[in-house]
Amino acid sequence: MKNETSFAVRYAETDQMGVVHHSNYLVWFEVGRTNFMNATGFNYAELEKNGMLAPVIDANLQYIQPAKYGDHVTIMTTLAEYNGIRMTYYYEVSNEKSEILVKGNTSHTIVKKEAFKPVRLRNVLPDMHDTYKRIVEEGL
Repeated sequence: MKNETSFAVRYAETDQMGVVHHSNYLVWFEVGRTNFMNATGFNYAELEKNGMLAPVIDANLQYIQPAKYGDHVTIMTTLAEYNGIRMTYYYEVSNEKSEILVKGNTSHTIVKKEAFKPVRLRNVLPDMHDTYKRIVEEGL
């Protein structure tokens, strides 16, 4: 399963060189991840209301070429791995010419807000566990 999110690069996201500041790609990854979750039927805000969080435990980015102010970019997000505790999302940011600008991944775990310790997704969110397991196993 792939989810695509598109938008124009905003001036505030660029640096003095007129290119997107490297830190903004992680923000864009979060937008892609949130939209991916929504597309699979799960809402991050609802997770938080239920006392769950999904902190980033690892992030990797490969910068290939810069995005610039006014460019139209698309973030393609997929679920690359899921083992019941850790989930890894893969991202590709491309421009309107379909050139890949940045690719990377983030890994997350689900924690209870109070304890901030990892929990098995199947024990606290069995529907999400089943969906994520199916996506990875079936290569959706």
